[in-house]
Amino acid sequence: MIDRIVNTKDIKKADMVILSAPYEHSVSFMGGTARAPKKIIEVLDNNLELFDVNLHYEPAKMIRTAHKEVAGIRKLIPQKAAEKISAEYQKLFKDDKFIIMLGGEHTVSLGALSAIAKVENPKDITILQIDAHQDLRDDDSDYSNKKEKYAHSCAMRRVHELGFPIVQVGIRTYSKYEYEYWQKNKKTITVFEWKNKPISIEEIIASIKTKNVYITVDVDGFDPAHMPGTGTPVQGGLDWHYGLDLIERAIDKKRLVGADIVEVSPQRDSVLTEFGAALICYRIMAHKFRMKNGK
Repeated sequence: MIDRIVNTKDIKKADMVILSAPYEHSVSFMGGTARAPKKIIEVLDNNLELFDVNLHYEPAKMIRTAHKEVAGIRKLIPQKAAEKISAEYQKLFKDDKFIIMLGGEHTVSLGALSAIAKVENPKDITILQIDAHQDLRDDDSDYSNKKEKYAHSCAMRRVHELGFPIVQVGIRTYSKYEYEYWQKNKKTITVFEWKNKPISIEEIIASIKTKNVYITVDVDGFDPAHMPGTGTPVQGGLDWHYGLDLIERAIDKKRLVGADIVEVSPQRDSVLTEFGAALICYRIMAHKFRMKNGK
């Protein structure tokens, strides 16, 4: 029998759940994010080496992992999609499952975090956001004919309004409205702009003042050389190994309550981004459950 990362259909017996949220409604340039979860799962189950050379164990053999999809969200408006994701997420979270969510556009993160906010105090959980964009607009009317407050470009504004402090890494483009909101909320929104050299990971981890962390990875936070398949790529960005190191060290130093990987837009001529997203997912699993293997 071939070893697979998704290795149980019994969610009740699972240690963790990969939750697919194939939602795409408010993307502002290239589409395709609704197809991403399926593509990432295919890589996870068929194309990854299972041995983690840094931790010296095979997470897939130690972690009972189930998969679930949030059904019926593709045609919903963003607010309704976030609400449906939240309801599904809350059931799993209350049942003490660790969840990695695969988007979909960044709106799906709001669904996850609104669910967590109903169970735990959001002020006690810092959001570590890897992203090229702040996603702090109040609505998308500056670039869209529709005035949508739950668009992907507004996701972290809505999350911040729930009470979560946010640490943003990789930011290298702003709207006027996002910049102004950040300037008014510097006590609870910390920004590490990406310029011409890497930022000290120790400094980033030190800026996370809470014991708990939730990690949201918008793949456009990485250099497009590593993650070309995304809707709104921006030149520059996190180096591949630096980004993985940041994610892993945050997990090792903090209590990880959840994670998501969003804004993958599969390309016809390259699967590099799906492979990258799958590897990030697997490394999150490996470090979250390393103590289960005595590592």
